Amino acid sequence: MKLGDYYVIEEFEPSEYGCPPNKRSVEDHIKKGFVCIDKPMGPSSHEVVVWVRNILGVKKTGHAGTLDPRVTGVLPIFIETATKLVKFLQESGKEYVCLMRLHGDVKEVEIRRVFRLFTGKIFQKPPLKSAVKKQLRIREIYSMQILEIDGRDVLFRVSTESGTYIRKLCKDMGEVLGVGAHMQELRRTKTGSFTEMDCYTLQDLLDAFVFWKEEGEERYIREIVKPMELAVAGIPKIVVKDTAVDAISHGANLSIKGVSIVEKKVREGEIVAVFTAKGELVAIGKALVNAEDMLGLKRGIVVDVERVLMDRGVYPRVWKSK
Repeated sequence: MKLGDYYVIEEFEPSEYGCPPNKRSVEDHIKKGFVCIDKPMGPSSHEVVVWVRNILGVKKTGHAGTLDPRVTGVLPIFIETATKLVKFLQESGKEYVCLMRLHGDVKEVEIRRVFRLFTGKIFQKPPLKSAVKKQLRIREIYSMQILEIDGRDVLFRVSTESGTYIRKLCKDMGEVLGVGAHMQELRRTKTGSFTEMDCYTLQDLLDAFVFWKEEGEERYIREIVKPMELAVAGIPKIVVKDTAVDAISHGANLSIKGVSIVEKKVREGEIVAVFTAKGELVAIGKALVNAEDMLGLKRGIVVDVERVLMDRGVYPRVWKSK
């Protein structure tokens, strides 16, 4: 980390407790990891999640953002302990490449005008086949770029707020164009900070697991299954003292007395990731104080912990129960 991006509240010497993420055993690495699957056309997101669970022989898996059976692309799947991150990462932005088919001939200038009209905040009601409540919602289209227009086929890239239905977006744009339209093909190219470059196939995962189990080769499974710490790379961070870790793992909120280093991007009311000095993810919570305001604090709670990921007993207990 760049020191210029952080405030040092209080330095301390790390203890012998804990384990850096890259030093975990393969079993622990898997149970505290995630994998980005390049979802193929055909199976549902739920089916892919179950296949990953069966391949790895784990009890729990979860995904960050459903893809319809006919949609391909980036599907992050979290394993065991890391499934606690799903709630926070489902709300991250998405990017897609879509092929929209118009039901009539439209001039290119008019198509581009409507694309500009639908960029920004729009009203959208989920389609009938969706699993969410059918009520009018506001969703933001961050950007849309037309890649190619070939007759009635329009290929475009779209970056959106989570929960935006591209199928409904195509239908609505077709209605405004006066000819109708539908989504012909769709591929998700990005979920939060995860891109196609981070993805592997289900066969890749199976091969890596077999190499480890049958030949003792760890390299491939460690390459495909990433530590959960990488999943929160885009979230502002706070590093805590070793003496604060066990209290947090038992559900305590973070006091300023337990803070060592805080990223300057930390803002009141926003989600933050709490780490040990060894780089282990301890918890996810909501900041109660801006980063710069922590510099002068002597006491008080600075993070409302919402989800604990560190196991109890890994770090010594130095706190007293009331």
